[in-house]
Amino acid sequence: MFKKGGKLYSIFKARCPKCNEGKFFKFPISYNPRKVTKIYDHCSNCNLKYMIEPSFYFGAMYINYGITVAISIFIFLISTLIFDISLLQSFAAIIFSLVILAPLNLRLSRIIWIHIFVNFDSKIS
Repeated sequence: MFKKGGKLYSIFKARCPKCNEGKFFKFPISYNPRKVTKIYDHCSNCNLKYMIEPSFYFGAMYINYGITVAISIFIFLISTLIFDISLLQSFAAIIFSLVILAPLNLRLSRIIWIHIFVNFDSKIS
């Protein structure tokens, strides 16, 4: 599952979905809005074009929405059931968590989105 050739390996290592070798993002995780989602044009190993078509990553908004809802529900349940805090405080915790996790969420949604359309090719690596 977390071995080379698996989707989870490539997603969590932010590698090319086709060869699992080339880096996907130009910069490490940052709060700089210009660096958060910058990707390479092509894979350095297999030459896969990461921008498959114009505006390809608009679809990643759906993945981003799903991750955001999951995080929000998780934080709400933890804050109300375990810590027994008020509704307003739990919403503050949700907002704080979403702001802190925004760069990770954006990157994760993009890498998941391209993995939906491109599969690993064992002949390349």
